[in-house]
Amino acid sequence: MSYVINDPTDFAEEAAAGFVAAHRSLVRRVPGGVARAGATPAGQVAVVIGGGSGHYPAFAGLVGPGLAHGAAMGDVFASPSAHRVHGVARAVASDAGVLLSYGNYAGDVLNFDAAEAQLHAEGIPCRTVRVTDDIFSAGREEREKRRGIAGDLTVFRAASWAAEAGHDLDGVFDLASHANERTRSLGVAFSGCTLPGAGEPLFTVPAGQMGVGMGIHGEPGIDIRPRPSADELGRMFVAELLAERPDDVPDARGARVAVVLNGLGAVKSEELFVIYGTVARELEAAGVVIVDPEVGEYATSFEMAGVSLTLFWLDDELERAWSSPAYAPAYRKGVVDAAAAAATEALDADTAEALDEDEPLIVAAGSEASIAAAGTVRRILDALRETLDAEADALGRLDAIAGDGDHGIGMQRGSRAAAAAAGHGQLAIAGAGTVLARAGDAWADQGGGTSGALWGAGLRAAGLRIGDAEAPDASAVAAAVDAARAVVQSAGKAEPGDKTLVDALVPFAESLRRRIDAGETLAAAWDGAAQDAQTAADATALLVPRLGRARPHAAKSVGTPDPGAISFALAMNAAARVLAARVLADKEET
Repeated sequence: MSYVINDPTDFAEEAAAGFVAAHRSLVRRVPGGVARAGATPAGQVAVVIGGGSGHYPAFAGLVGPGLAHGAAMGDVFASPSAHRVHGVARAVASDAGVLLSYGNYAGDVLNFDAAEAQLHAEGIPCRTVRVTDDIFSAGREEREKRRGIAGDLTVFRAASWAAEAGHDLDGVFDLASHANERTRSLGVAFSGCTLPGAGEPLFTVPAGQMGVGMGIHGEPGIDIRPRPSADELGRMFVAELLAERPDDVPDARGARVAVVLNGLGAVKSEELFVIYGTVARELEAAGVVIVDPEVGEYATSFEMAGVSLTLFWLDDELERAWSSPAYAPAYRKGVVDAAAAAATEALDADTAEALDEDEPLIVAAGSEASIAAAGTVRRILDALRETLDAEADALGRLDAIAGDGDHGIGMQRGSRAAAAAAGHGQLAIAGAGTVLARAGDAWADQGGGTSGALWGAGLRAAGLRIGDAEAPDASAVAAAVDAARAVVQSAGKAEPGDKTLVDALVPFAESLRRRIDAGETLAAAWDGAAQDAQTAADATALLVPRLGRARPHAAKSVGTPDPGAISFALAMNAAARVLAARVLADKEET
């Protein structure tokens, strides 16, 4: 559990502020995260990493000379929004472009890809390398589906060294991709982790057992095995990883390998050294040459009692990258003249302030009818916030069965942000479409993760379809819902049957259109469609997940409905109550 907190919903923001205050000579705050204290030199590719909070020193602690130029920071265990990734990339981009790199999780993919598209649209060259080192999260034949865990470090080091060595964007991409292909990791956990303010861990491990192949966001292990001794654990790590050598390393004997033994929070340094002693003996017995091993905390999961081992199979160029100097708040190697680098790349005050400021809110006035409709939109968003606030713990427990347990708090953050954005004073003259779109942007930015990105994209699409010219009638609302459905399916790549929120969204959109075409009023049609969505959400208990973080734990989720589908149904029923109340109020007025 977390012992030192204020409001749990402010934890990530307060931690980021304290981190920057503690390392002002190395990092500065920028919209969406942190960046090196100095500007990126002209002609140097900027490396931007990122992910959820709760994993320190990943990701902010790995920003500095020899490592990343910037880190996008999400809320706890939630990917940073596309807006945050874009903000960090814009703050550090040079004329040479930007390389994005991050662990391969669905929410991160959605948001980083969206940011990359926006950077391209602005004329900033950009490429992406996703880290896929976790051997237990998918088979060899599906390596592109594997998660990124502590192997992030090796890929970030390779990319950053290539950037500072003067490689162009394609060269940085190639070396980072090569590093990823030569990185393999395996993790185990002896206990789960607990989100700030939560009373229970996201998962538990039976006494005397360990979870093998757990994720760093609180995902439970893919396999449960008896807890071994330190020697037995070290031998298991080495045996599993040697069997997973890269395709271009046919024989371990004589190979040069960087080793990262990572503690996930509660396993402390002396225990790691005990394990490392066995790891070193086993690797040397196999003829492996160990190069610059790292033993410590590099990608944590709050106080999870867990350990991971990473093997980074080197060639000459990768070894130069791995052994090169670095000077970041949480990772230092060799000798870097940080003071000289900061002086050479120093930002003047006006430039720094301009880079660190968000764009001002500019709002066009809507029609009188659309402004009135915006009032209903605000009441619906307030109802969503109240409902999802009340259900946050239950949704989190549902998500923890086969996912990472943060769905409830993510929906809570997103709905709060959307409602607050809709109520912004400068939106008082805005029409319904603008209010919906701004709410969607806020949901995506603060909700984080896959759900945050999809809800944000859906609300924005609905707002753009409705517009600000007139009050939407029932048919226009159905069209807006279908626009939201289309963008959610396009972005998330999910189909009905995949056990995602789409399993409730598609039936809702189809039912709403069918009922409105049959002549029902908007309130009646919405209520009926919301009930259909609830039925469909409940039915996901019978499905096996084919996408998202629950996919590696498919068997565990059978019998439990999908939390994304359930939260969607809850939200639509909350909106139905608002529409019904509006009808009643209209009758009373007449």
